[in-house]
Amino acid sequence: MPATGTPATGPASAGAGVAAVVVAAGRGIRIGGGTPKQYRRVGGQAVLTRTLAALAADDAIARIQPVIAADAADFFRSCLEELAPAIRAKITPPVAGGATRQLSVRAGLEALAAGDAPEIVLVHDAARPYVDSALIARAIAAGRDHGAAVPGVPVTDTVKRVVDIAPGIGRVHETPPREHLRAVQTPQAFVFGPLLGAHRDAAAQGLDGFTDDGALAEWAGLPVVVFAGDIANRKITQPADLIEADRAFATETTDLPAPGARAMTTYVTRLGTGFDVHAFTTGDHVWLGGVKIPADRGVLAHSDGDVALHALTDALLGAIADGDIGTHFPPSDERWRGAASDQFLAHACELVRARGGRIDHLDITVLAEAPRIGKHREEIRARIAAIAGVPLSAVSIKATTTEKLGFVGRAEGLAAQAAATVRLPEEDGPALDAQAETAMRQG
Repeated sequence: MPATGTPATGPASAGAGVAAVVVAAGRGIRIGGGTPKQYRRVGGQAVLTRTLAALAADDAIARIQPVIAADAADFFRSCLEELAPAIRAKITPPVAGGATRQLSVRAGLEALAAGDAPEIVLVHDAARPYVDSALIARAIAAGRDHGAAVPGVPVTDTVKRVVDIAPGIGRVHETPPREHLRAVQTPQAFVFGPLLGAHRDAAAQGLDGFTDDGALAEWAGLPVVVFAGDIANRKITQPADLIEADRAFATETTDLPAPGARAMTTYVTRLGTGFDVHAFTTGDHVWLGGVKIPADRGVLAHSDGDVALHALTDALLGAIADGDIGTHFPPSDERWRGAASDQFLAHACELVRARGGRIDHLDITVLAEAPRIGKHREEIRARIAAIAGVPLSAVSIKATTTEKLGFVGRAEGLAAQAAATVRLPEEDGPALDAQAETAMRQG
């Protein structure tokens, strides 16, 4: 709880002024690339440009206070240049943010307090460019009526509270009823004085890790309500979110000038290759391409020894420069002893898609004297297509011998080599992104 008395919250007057703090000081590490996500282009304009424009277009908002990284002035200047003069007039000079989101929000609040402090303040993430006037109106109304209000949408997935028992593994501790859960968004609305007081109290106690202002307000003892959010008000966090936003904004009309506007989604083709080999041992089957094939011997392996899927997994990981199968599923980990290899391939495919990528083609060559795979070829293609989530036409599998040469020719084992062709979004294009990245690196 706060060390000092926080001003009591309460409804603001009907004619109170409204300001917005836009938090844009983050580095966007999860999204990859050299340019922070708020400065990446979607539908021809930077994400932050679109967020500022959406807020400034609302007549109820009198002033917008951006908070940016200390070395991002050129980034921000480029965004302003894309805005119409009437919109720019609402935007005050940016202030430098801090090491955490909480510190950045406080910097914005203190900047507002130094001038004509508003009655109501909205705190909004720069990476939520989908915010619209209806959501803004609900936020302002809820902030005025209740003093502290956050938008939320019902949680549609079942949520588990877990206790970590190993890296990546958690034991279920509780399954809270989802009808009482809400996924919280921004803009969050507050009576200005109590929120600023809560931030100052937290700073006085050395606390700076609150991830949203609703949580900080709760800590300070302020009653917080949740009002109806908007499922379309998504936050751009992953590369796939950039792709989706680019498509969405590229198809809409806008009155904002966008000189040289271009879509962000430029794809580059990547080719990855993989190779795997296993020695024969006693057994009555081998796994190839996710299909169990009868044989007079098995293979010696930590997992199920599917050389085709192992090679293909490595090919996909190579295409996105993300290590190899041993990096993600180390043989020293007993969890993977005897494991089915389809989960390895599925994981690699998910990593490609998490980066906004598309899998174009998967090609495998099995090197073995036996077993013969001819009659299993179509079943293997279908299985790989199902695991990877690609059309059957995107999967090819071939087999060959080594003309009795080497360990394969001596029937001591079998091997597979694979190639994967994927398309990934180009991380930084030539216009605003390149200029901004140069500015950030020169700092």
